[in-house]
Amino acid sequence: MPLNKPSQTQARGVGQTQAVGFNVGARRTFGLVPEQAWDWVTSPAGVALWLGEVIGGLPQELHAPYRTRDGAEGELRVFEPGSHLRLTWQPSGWERPSLIQVRVLPAGDRTTVAFHQEHLAGPDIRAEMKQRWLGVLAEMQALFGA
Repeated sequence: MPLNKPSQTQARGVGQTQAVGFNVGARRTFGLVPEQAWDWVTSPAGVALWLGEVIGGLPQELHAPYRTRDGAEGELRVFEPGSHLRLTWQPSGWERPSLIQVRVLPAGDRTTVAFHQEHLAGPDIRAEMKQRWLGVLAEMQALFGA
């Protein structure tokens, strides 16, 4: 094997991808119908829990910028009402934005809410964000039950 090419079998860390750095996901199923879950996730209280308090509210127009009270900023990339949204998120001090996806998935007579984040800088940030998403889901479970 040539010395200037990385090994195809070189091990990557947990959550590390070949193309977009590190990613993390967390999901939980709740006793809500999808419409209830979507309405809450995109409500000011829901958004404040998972994203932070957005000045002027979460935009619903593609490529619209937003800023949170704690200084994070980004833009909306996908907004499919009742289904999912994707947005960039760059807290103060981060070198580059990450990409957050929130999905609301029917699960029989219940609904799964899933968070996925990619473009994370390394394993420490990944671990921190995993704890964030698990905390968000735990708070949602306290509100809505499983």
